[in-house]
Amino acid sequence: MRIVLAGGSGQIGRVLAREFAGDDVVAIGRGGPVVWDGRTLGPWVSALEGADALINLAGHSVDCRYTAANRHAIMYSRIASTHVLRDALERVSEPPKVWLQSSTATIYAHTYGPPHDEERGVLGGVEPKLPDTWRFSVDVARAWEEAAVGAPVRTVFLRSAMVMSPDRGGVFDTLLTLVRRRLGGRAGHGRQYVSWIHETDFARAIRLLIERDDLSGPVNLSAPNPQPYAEFVRALREAAGVRFGLPAPRPLLEVGAFVMRTETELVLKSRRVVPGRLLEAGFEFAHPDWPEAAGDLVSRYPIG
Repeated sequence: MRIVLAGGSGQIGRVLAREFAGDDVVAIGRGGPVVWDGRTLGPWVSALEGADALINLAGHSVDCRYTAANRHAIMYSRIASTHVLRDALERVSEPPKVWLQSSTATIYAHTYGPPHDEERGVLGGVEPKLPDTWRFSVDVARAWEEAAVGAPVRTVFLRSAMVMSPDRGGVFDTLLTLVRRRLGGRAGHGRQYVSWIHETDFARAIRLLIERDDLSGPVNLSAPNPQPYAEFVRALREAAGVRFGLPAPRPLLEVGAFVMRTETELVLKSRRVVPGRLLEAGFEFAHPDWPEAAGDLVSRYPIG
């Protein structure tokens, strides 16, 4: 296959590069090899001609403080890059067969109740007393998907949970580092759900979505068994051989998030998301349960 990967310089890009190592992957972005600024049309558009798939991962990292400047960068980078890709698809004579457009499981409402699937899930923004940072994340997710509507090809919205891989700089790296420093205890009350997906299942699901031309629209990329945070970090501690993790009440989390230049929403919002459409399509997860998945990831975590 020939796959065009837009904005694939981060962790997810590395995961997909491994999955499609035997295919023809054309990376477009600021670092090349096909140069793209994420905002304007240019010679890079020709890379889309005749491709099997376009995967858009472009966007400013959300692992930051939600200052006015960072909010603008997060929103603008996603909307501008998605708009220009949609425009490019309309200009090529043989567009890719499918556009896999990044989205996020954060689009769903904060809940401790029934899990969200694509059919019955409730989108966020309706919760009472919703923190401003949480509302912003939902607004970004909604706008991100809306920016791709109307594309002339089959379009899939990748409502992805946290992708767990042993790569340095990813979310698993951060979590395991905290656990090994004895800081991997309960966050807040610990009842908030964590939705996640192992890198192997994420990559295999992407391949399925490329190959199955009957799948379009929102697809949840998440393992079928989300866990409350307290159970989630307990399983990670056990996999890492760490007996104790210091609990972090909400005020302490706010201080820690400020020091780490991030937001508490990333650990306090309850994301209980399940992969309804993947399961209906017959997808079989290699790592459906977190304790086993955590053990696998810890065993492959780079030493030193």
